[in-house]
Amino acid sequence: MIGSVLYFFQEKILFLPTVLEQDFQYNFNTSFEELFLKTEDNATINALHFKAENAKGVVLYFHGNAGDLSRWGTITEYFVEKDYDVLVMDYRTYGKSVGKLSEDALYKDAQYCYDYLLKHYTEDQITLYGRSLGTGIASYLASKKQPKQLILETPYFSILDVAKHRFPVLPVKQLLKYQFPTYQYLPKANCPILIIHGTEDTVVPYTSGKKLTELNIEELDFITVEGGGHNNLIEFEAYHKAIDNALK
Repeated sequence: MIGSVLYFFQEKILFLPTVLEQDFQYNFNTSFEELFLKTEDNATINALHFKAENAKGVVLYFHGNAGDLSRWGTITEYFVEKDYDVLVMDYRTYGKSVGKLSEDALYKDAQYCYDYLLKHYTEDQITLYGRSLGTGIASYLASKKQPKQLILETPYFSILDVAKHRFPVLPVKQLLKYQFPTYQYLPKANCPILIIHGTEDTVVPYTSGKKLTELNIEELDFITVEGGGHNNLIEFEAYHKAIDNALK
């Protein structure tokens, strides 16, 4: 019974979107352009392109599994303050984005955003950044493209690995429709990788992120944030130091 509930409702467990009216007006402290990217399967991806005054490059940011751009836009302004442009999209069913949700669709939408940036930047100016759910998407993109670098905040070895931790008695491997196998993508990444993870993360276990260091990857730097949870790494000096070093 529990297994069937997990199978049929896993999207409601994995994805926690909030929906915005199409005429919702975003309000941020920094200048931005609102984008509506049309996909081949008639989905529409809403994204925000923040502009720094003297940009050193651009951060393509893939956010976590809850909320919408009204929240994540404010979070990504952190990078604008560090003189980086930012492009952040809402996944299908989030905010103003519409379309049928699937793992493959998320990967394709990420590539749409990357291709959009290539009209305005060179690849060596693009930093991929994934947070929580978004780490698998960012890792996939890094395995297909050649960005400057990949930064992962609170990543998972795979969604299966997290599901096994959360539902240890269920046959989750047979039940999961979404895999996000980060461990398969990172060895194929064509750039340096920075991972930041807190030891007290109760959503994506620290051990799941740490397992990524056991892969055969030359350019990987793993930063442990002692006492850091899933949503509060920005409160720790170790996080700021790692980001400043990566974006210098």
